[in-house]
Amino acid sequence: MAYTRPVSAPRRDGAVELVGRRYTWRALGSGPPLLLAQGYAGSADDWPPAFVEALARSFSLLAPDNRGVGGSELGDPAAVTVDSMAADLEALLDHLGIERTALLGFSMGGFIAQALAVRAPGRIESLALLSTDPGGPGAIRADPADWGRLVDHSGTPREQASRTFSVIFPPAVAPEFDREFGEIEAASLAALDPVSLAAQERAMAGWWAEAPSPADLPPTAPVLVGHGAEDVVIPPGNAELLAARFPGAGVELLPGAGHAFPAQMPAAVADLVAARLRA
Repeated sequence: MAYTRPVSAPRRDGAVELVGRRYTWRALGSGPPLLLAQGYAGSADDWPPAFVEALARSFSLLAPDNRGVGGSELGDPAAVTVDSMAADLEALLDHLGIERTALLGFSMGGFIAQALAVRAPGRIESLALLSTDPGGPGAIRADPADWGRLVDHSGTPREQASRTFSVIFPPAVAPEFDREFGEIEAASLAALDPVSLAAQERAMAGWWAEAPSPADLPPTAPVLVGHGAEDVVIPPGNAELLAARFPGAGVELLPGAGHAFPAQMPAAVADLVAARLRA
């Protein structure tokens, strides 16, 4: 979601061809590597600026665009799955010669991060899962009305923006974000490819249809599970399910926070991530 960034031409720090598709990323910061897996409809530009700026003081951030958003080409829409997007991340690490990295996944990006942990557990130094769920039929799903608001593409882009804010932020703060960032979000939504969005929606449906394989991270790998207590997109009960999947994980349930809690409290969340992933 583009609720905190200015509208400008996207800047990318690198691009590579993956199976005939252009795949792009941004890089910033200094320190050990931290790979960022973005959520539904989001590009590398859509991480809250204050959040990534704070993280960049502790890590060298690598923020790729998922297939079909930002500068990354979609390719075959039918080939877009959570696992194929995780494979893109693994190929990017290969391309850049990064053997091991910390990994952060937000929302759908948390699905992708878990899939990468299954594919290549030896490459994951530490893991942060924010506003996400463990997949499979046992995941706690959103109320259909709330989920419907998130994926409803009807109306003008400005109407869509207001609807998006009403679901990713709690009622106490959604109007404020809408007033300040609604026009920015509307411009971002207008630029999205409906075919790419539909492909991501099918990928998420696949994630919930079949329980993923267990991740086999080393027992000493730090894992953070972070969730907003007022998240209606991916309900907070999923935090305990993730903790069961990753024994020893630190769980942070943030009062008053919604789905997009890294935008609500960017510095505090960045501090949580840095403290856990660099433990």
